[in-house]
Amino acid sequence: KQKKKKKKKTNKKELFTMTEVLVITVLSIVFGWFMGTIVNTKSASQKDSKEMQKFHDVYNTIVSNYYKEVDKKELVEASINGMLDYLDDPYTSYMNEKETESFNQIMGGEYKGVGISIAKYKEDISITGVFKNSPASQVGVKIGDIIIEVNEKSMKNKEPDDVVKIVKKQKKIKLKIKRDDEEKTFTMETTKVILPSVSSKIIEKDDKKVGVISISLFAANTSTQFKQELKELENKKIDSYIIDLRGNYGGYLSEATNIISEFMDSTHVIYQIKNSSKTTKYYAHGKTTKKYNVVILIDENSASASEVVAAAFKDSYNSEVVGKKSYGKGTVQQTADLKGGGSIKFTTETWLTPKGAFINGNGIEPTVEVDLEEDYYDNPIDENDTQLQKALEVITKK
Repeated sequence: KQKKKKKKKTNKKELFTMTEVLVITVLSIVFGWFMGTIVNTKSASQKDSKEMQKFHDVYNTIVSNYYKEVDKKELVEASINGMLDYLDDPYTSYMNEKETESFNQIMGGEYKGVGISIAKYKEDISITGVFKNSPASQVGVKIGDIIIEVNEKSMKNKEPDDVVKIVKKQKKIKLKIKRDDEEKTFTMETTKVILPSVSSKIIEKDDKKVGVISISLFAANTSTQFKQELKELENKKIDSYIIDLRGNYGGYLSEATNIISEFMDSTHVIYQIKNSSKTTKYYAHGKTTKKYNVVILIDENSASASEVVAAAFKDSYNSEVVGKKSYGKGTVQQTADLKGGGSIKFTTETWLTPKGAFINGNGIEPTVEVDLEEDYYDNPIDENDTQLQKALEVITKK
């Protein structure tokens, strides 16, 4: 991730954390070439360095002489992980082909399907989410429905992946579900489904209308969704904003930059990038600076790109930050596809706040610290959300 997002698919820079945004975490194009050569050891060139030749020798010796049968693919993946482990960097990691596909889908912000999220609970595959304006929502599929059949194939003793494989391959889906004690069948066509990463609502307090915008992830289309929610709120004549970044583990730095730039013009420093040779300041690219009061909500799981946004509003927009100290990830990663399949993510730079603070391992301190009380976990409504209520209190007093 850089301020300017490169178009080349195999060289995306990003800010991620997590373990890092699901189970999904992703050396360089050169390393991709390297993977291609070790999978087909016969193509090893005499120009290989001594180190590379040593690797080939070990690989060939194990494959040819080990007393047990060796899975070549798993052996290669273990060697990759061994090299990355040597770097002792929690944000440098490898993703196999399946993980890479899932990662690209999530971070792309869209996929082919019918607009449901599913999970296995005991023996059943249950629908855990129905996306807004999706084919599933339009025909009446609901959260809590249990999937019995997909295109007349029984899903008994199956896994969520089995559902996904069918949906990906078909243009039309016939879904039989169980709701309470009743069975229902829905027919729908697969289409491009936008993965929602932004939502908003208006809360009225002390005769003021506060727009609350929640961002769950900085995917490739998050800033587009944010801009749309922002427009709708402004049309409803809101007085101020709360941007809720709680639980947001990060994503593309370019998307964070776009969101910040909706509020700040190009005179505002929003972060700094430091590499081995220099430190460069990066500025918002908005045309005007908004006059709205903005409060940022963060917690212990607000990380990476979320911290960039929080720091930019805190340092350059004079916003209050409410909640708990953030995660503390101050490094920048680059992803690269491997020629032999899969991909890797590796650290290339560090980022600093507009005022030059390095938050890695330290996090961002809120200006108003508030715990989320246990009552919220038992009954997750706005009235029990002590952090949101404090943010409302702070912003309506300005």
